[in-house]
Amino acid sequence: MRAPTKSKQVPTLEEEVALLSQGYSFIAGVDEAGRGSLAGPVVAAAVILPLGIPFRFDPDECLACFEGVRDSKQLPARERDRLFEVIMQHAVAVGVGIGSVEMIDERNILLATKYAMREALAQLTIPPQALLLDAIHLPGIELLQRSIIKGDALCLSIAAASIIAKVTRDRMMIQMHEHFPTYGFAQHKGYGTEYHLVALREHGATPHHRRSFAPVRELFGLFQEEDLNSSGLGVSSKERLE
Repeated sequence: MRAPTKSKQVPTLEEEVALLSQGYSFIAGVDEAGRGSLAGPVVAAAVILPLGIPFRFDPDECLACFEGVRDSKQLPARERDRLFEVIMQHAVAVGVGIGSVEMIDERNILLATKYAMREALAQLTIPPQALLLDAIHLPGIELLQRSIIKGDALCLSIAAASIIAKVTRDRMMIQMHEHFPTYGFAQHKGYGTEYHLVALREHGATPHHRRSFAPVRELFGLFQEEDLNSSGLGVSSKERLE
């Protein structure tokens, strides 16, 4: 895993161009959303941008086409939604994968995240030749992988994937809010805000809460202690951190 030499707020195509120079034409950026949430699935996305000989864009044209694409956490919701449409329209291929709450509780969040990433790659209509990932490695995939610390802030392909994953998951959480409005999922998207924790204490956990995550596990014992003890679920706080 390679650390960045300096902090960059605007993602570039440096990693993609380096791979192009080595003969790779289809380079997928991969990222996830929702690893640290207390409820809902983890969602991953894979994006192949139009770079290289098969496509009409050179790096400068690609940067211009995807101007404004950043790490999804740096963008307001309206801008993420706009860029989601830009990416869906102009990317060569986009894939999305989901790691369910059940998988998170049964296996742990890291394995569920890697499963979602594999599913996202499987959904690409063009098989990638190389992968750019945000500080993670996918064992067993026979492709060149570059794991980049803070990749969603540094690498345009990963930043694009972060937006697809974030917008997709946010929309899922807004739909969830319609069925469980008491918890405020539309506002916090399942993360552990004070409002969310108070709702958990007052109303208990929904089927969409991750009972293996410590805040839910501890609170859930107040409502369903026998069920929790029989489930044998649980991951450490270290495992659940992003």
